[in-house]
Amino acid sequence: MRIYHTSDLHDRRGIVPRLRSLRQNSPGLLFDCGDSLRGSQTVYHRKEPIIAEIDEAGYDAQAIGNREFHYLFGCLRARAAQMQHPLICSNLIDLKGRELPFSRFATIEYAAQGERPVRVHLAAMLVTQYPAGSPWERIFGWRFLDPQTVLREYSESVPDGDALIVLSHLGLHRDRQLAAGNPRIDLLLGGHSHDTLFEPEVHGGVPIVHAGPYGAYVSQTDLEYDVTRARWSLTSFALVPLLAAA
Repeated sequence: MRIYHTSDLHDRRGIVPRLRSLRQNSPGLLFDCGDSLRGSQTVYHRKEPIIAEIDEAGYDAQAIGNREFHYLFGCLRARAAQMQHPLICSNLIDLKGRELPFSRFATIEYAAQGERPVRVHLAAMLVTQYPAGSPWERIFGWRFLDPQTVLREYSESVPDGDALIVLSHLGLHRDRQLAAGNPRIDLLLGGHSHDTLFEPEVHGGVPIVHAGPYGAYVSQTDLEYDVTRARWSLTSFALVPLLAAA
């Protein structure tokens, strides 16, 4: 199973040709770990041109970063409405009972050529904008849940043999903690801290991949199912120039 991922694009455009060429020559799932927009949690732009590029490139899912998030429910809903790809955030809920404009988790069926289909379970984590119990909860309605707790509970529902991939917008330091506390994760794709890892870090047996900001690279990670361990294991990795090659 081949996985591509970007993060922290910050409206750097021109990603489509390279991504489509890569996936045409070597198919795989494509994810983004958030902060693709030029807006922020307080600044809202009616148009975000990068969204059209993400859709054209064929991303399979995107995590909510603090640039996709907005304190005002309607602004986040309007952003999500522009997206034709799945938007995921597992540790964000609404206390006012409004229908969330994103999915908390997702499951994708992926089949490499000539291989049996594999269920890939996705969780996505957003960096906390204010603590639980904050007065801001009463104003905005958003509550940020503890990523460790959310992921630990979700991982218990993932069947053996299925893959569990986390799209994290917590930063590398928090990703290390998340991986060490949740060994069921098969692959942790990260962003937010703008770190570029030219080799994956492994914590608690979990590989952590950070492709770096501004679309300079897209990560390319291969996983293979290890029958003896009953787990998906990383077999190869590369950072492939994306906009750096333009």
